[in-house]
This record gives sequence, C-alpha cells and structure tokens, in this order.
Amino acid sequence: MKRLALLPLVLLLAGCAETGPARYQGYAEADMLFVGPDEAGRVTALHVDEGDRVSAGQKLFEIDPSLQQADVDAAKADLEQARAQLANLKAAAQRPEEIAVLEASQRRAEAALELSRLELNRQKDLYSKAVGSKAALDTAQATYDQNRAAIDEVNKQIEVGRLGSREMQVAAAERAVDTAQANLVTAQTRLDRRTLAAPAAGSVETVYFRPGELVPVGRPVLSVLPPDLIKMRFFVPEPDLARFRLGSRVTVHCDGCAGSVPATVSYIATESEYTPPVIYSLDERSKLVFLLEAKPDDPLKLRPGQPITVELAP
Repeated sequence: MKRLALLPLVLLLAGCAETGPARYQGYAEADMLFVGPDEAGRVTALHVDEGDRVSAGQKLFEIDPSLQQADVDAAKADLEQARAQLANLKAAAQRPEEIAVLEASQRRAEAALELSRLELNRQKDLYSKAVGSKAALDTAQATYDQNRAAIDEVNKQIEVGRLGSREMQVAAAERAVDTAQANLVTAQTRLDRRTLAAPAAGSVETVYFRPGELVPVGRPVLSVLPPDLIKMRFFVPEPDLARFRLGSRVTVHCDGCAGSVPATVSYIATESEYTPPVIYSLDERSKLVFLLEAKPDDPLKLRPGQPITVELAP
C-alpha cells in the first residue's frame, strides 16, 4: 500500500521536470573592427596593447609617413606656383581704367595725326608753288608718319587689352589653383591617415603588427571589440521555432556569469542548419535546428566563444 501511495508523487515530480522551460544551446560571438592603414607601411609607434580599453577617437598606432609627407610638400609647392601664375595673369590683364587711359591716348594721337596731315598738305602746296623748302616738306611728312604709327600702336594696345583670351587664361589659371588645392587636400588626407584612431569605444583584442614590422596593403594592425557588437548565437529545433519572433525576450545563462543576462532576438535564420537525408518524420523534425541571434542588454558580461544556454523569458 505504501508503494502505491508513493507512485502518484513520483509521477508528479517527473511531470514537473518534463514541463520545465525549454533551454537551447549556443555561444557568444562578436564582430571585430579591424583597424589598418590604407597604404602599406612600417609601424613606427603602437600606443595600445592587447586587453586595453580604448575610447572612440583615441590614437592607436602610427605608420611611417615619409612618402605621404613628401606628397604634401610637393602639393603645397604646386599650389603656390598656381597662385603665383594666377596673380601674374590678373596683374597683366588690362582693367577698365587702363583701357580708358589708352582711349584718351588714342584721341590725343588722332588729333596729332590730323594736325600733322594738315601741315603736310600745307607744305606740299607751298613746295608746289616753289615757296616752301624741301626740308620743311620732309619734316612734315616724317611727323605725319610718326603720328600715324603712334595711333596704330594705341589702337593695338586697346585691342589687346580687350581680348577675350585674357579672361580665358585667367579662368584657366583659377581652375589650376582649384586643382592644386584639391591635390593638397588629398595628400594631406593620406598623411593624416598614417595615424590611426579607434573607430569606436571597446577593447583591443589582438595586435597583429608591432613597431618595426611592415604592414601590407589591406592587412589590419589590430582589432577592436566594441561591446555593442557582441551577440549570442543559439540553435532552436524546428518544432520550437514558432515560439520565437524578432524582438522576443530571452534569458541567457553562462558559466561564471553573475546571474542571467536578458537579451532580445535580433535575427532568425530562414534555412535550417541541418537537414537529415530521410523523409521528415515527427522524430526527424527535431534534428532540424535554426540559427537565432540575440542582442544582450549587458554585453560586457559575455565574451566571444563562451558557451551559453538560452531560454524564453517568462
């Protein structure tokens, strides 16, 4: 009779164990930020080491800037030369006031030409009547020729001062200055990028190159782990998948964690991680697992690679 009385209690305890919250296995993972130079170079200084906490914008390391500094110096020289050429063209161009002065000279030259023409005609008339001398006629002719050449010179000066090509040359020189300034900005940017700073706050996980070592193109010098890039990956059997939605709250347990870590489901895979090579039966469906990811409320409690156990929050 005692055995029969204890049987319902044993069955009750077994039922309680079976109806406990479902737990799913997984691990913590993180997306590292790999920090490296845009161009190959030798590491000249390393300001942090593995395990250091860094803030956003903190200087991490420096790469030899000799070539980039030379490019900056050359770009500055080119800019100074372009500015000098532009200033020279602008100084040489005829301003409206200078054109007005030339036009006044033109009128004066025209008046002198007209006076010399009248004097030449008068000397010709006197010489034809044997009253004037040949020397006076020659002088009048020379004066007329000089005045005509003078007015031709003034006309040419005015024409040159009004040439449209002068404006085109100035515009081209201005574009050359703009190009030189852009080249200087490019060279300065390349120089500035020889000193790398932390793109976000986090911890330095791995240092791949140290001072004196040559960093190839595309290789990082170190990696930084921001806390907000820590996530949890766990696997849910196909029969339990309907219990989860994006935004579902879960509770994470891990070895050494001080209590549980709340988290929010941020990703649910559309394809299973494992497909058995048999027709799906009720038994085989449990072998289908789907990958889920969750963002922890307190990511600093977890470390990448750490095993975790996940259950739906009550």
